[in-house]
Amino acid sequence: MSQTTQPRPSTPTTPLVHDVPSDALLTVEGVSLSFGQVRALKDVSMHARRGEVTAVIGDNGAGKSTLIRCVSGIHRPDAGTITFDGAEADFRNPELAREAGIETVHQNLALVEDLTVWQNLFLNRERLRKVGPVGFLDRKRMRREAEQMVSSLAVNVPAVGSRVRRLSGGQRQAVSICRAAGFTSKLIIMDEPTAALGVQETGRVEELIMRLRSEGHAIILISHNFAQVLKLSDAIWVMRAGRCVAGRRTAQTDGDEIVALITGARAGDIPELTD
Repeated sequence: MSQTTQPRPSTPTTPLVHDVPSDALLTVEGVSLSFGQVRALKDVSMHARRGEVTAVIGDNGAGKSTLIRCVSGIHRPDAGTITFDGAEADFRNPELAREAGIETVHQNLALVEDLTVWQNLFLNRERLRKVGPVGFLDRKRMRREAEQMVSSLAVNVPAVGSRVRRLSGGQRQAVSICRAAGFTSKLIIMDEPTAALGVQETGRVEELIMRLRSEGHAIILISHNFAQVLKLSDAIWVMRAGRCVAGRRTAQTDGDEIVALITGARAGDIPELTD
């Protein structure tokens, strides 16, 4: 994992956990989730602000992906509340989260291999052409819009008529990112979005993230790449063993502190709770 030792100002950092700002788009408070006897999330609290890139980092198994699955409607927490855009959210499935304005690029990409690129981009968002009372799929419009989406991202994706099963891992990742970024959304969650991409494609995706932020989108970034997190994010939340143990403004931390928080060498701002 990349990290930086660039020194930052030594002024004390302010915990983000108990000070939710007025411009927070997403607030997670006391969220817990168990799978049988395994407690995947334990009293997790964090928030993401409008127009910012918020990073969630931690070691493998820390609970990062489980947390975003709760936010995106895949899992329903056992306890706690999730507030999105000023209203308490009870997303019973991912479709409801998408309708509310949450798009997610999952680590497993969630693509249908036997469909083409454009069909995956418009899955559950099909464009219809009405002829009287009857609606038909507007395939020409969807292909045209898919080409525009891929072109705007400028990543290495072949013709939009290609079937996903014939694509490389990096190309599949790019299709998934196109699907999330190509539609109007309030919050875009990216779970390791550049893990399978080359250097040039990674740079383009990072440019896209910065552009989406400048347009007012909130972005949650899950990444093991410390250099990327420190470069792109405005705020960082650190998870360890299913708990959110610290929150930092990116400008007030550095790679050494982040490593210490992840490994437990530094306790963080939230006291460890005993079950």
